[in-house]
Amino acid sequence: MNHPRYIFIEFLLLCVALPTVIILGRLAPLMFPLLWAAALYCLLIFIRVARPDWKNIWNWQAINLRNLRPIMLRFAAAAIGIILFTWAYDPDRLFSLFYTRPDIIPRIMVFYPLLSALPQEFIFCTFFFWRYAVFFPQPRAMIFASALVFAFAHVLFINPVAPPLSFIAGLIFAQTYQKTRSLALVTLEHGFYGNALFLIGLGWYFYHGAMGP
Repeated sequence: MNHPRYIFIEFLLLCVALPTVIILGRLAPLMFPLLWAAALYCLLIFIRVARPDWKNIWNWQAINLRNLRPIMLRFAAAAIGIILFTWAYDPDRLFSLFYTRPDIIPRIMVFYPLLSALPQEFIFCTFFFWRYAVFFPQPRAMIFASALVFAFAHVLFINPVAPPLSFIAGLIFAQTYQKTRSLALVTLEHGFYGNALFLIGLGWYFYHGAMGP
């Protein structure tokens, strides 16, 4: 399982073939089972080969004021940008969740970070940075590759919004992980952005209801 040829084939299957099958098969309604299946595979490989120290993997100590200050400033600027983009691109969806489905907002706030952000960051940061470092030895190359694969995985929503925004977000998350090596911090950051997307209105483009016919 640790042979370079196996890792290369695994990379092609996990990061290229699987998203392609999901895209061509219009399998976005199955995104959560497929996401967690991929996360489970990555977890099993990670445990068997890396034999990780989970205290270091989570690295809760990285959630501190020094790291959170630039993250929150960047997030505030990004949130303003998302609001302006939504207002210009799809104004009818701006804050639409508050008057169409306010009942689901608490559930999104709690469950999105746990059920979506966490497995994604484990796959595209923790696992990706460890498993595929042999292909992307330079930090910038690794950050770019992680963001590119992250964006490609979001093509499954078949709309022009999700992939480019996911690429930008992927760069942000990968940079945070490169700096801190903290699954806890990058999951928290991803949760901020994901929840903001849904509250602002662009979350519609990040679930299967946004797919074309």
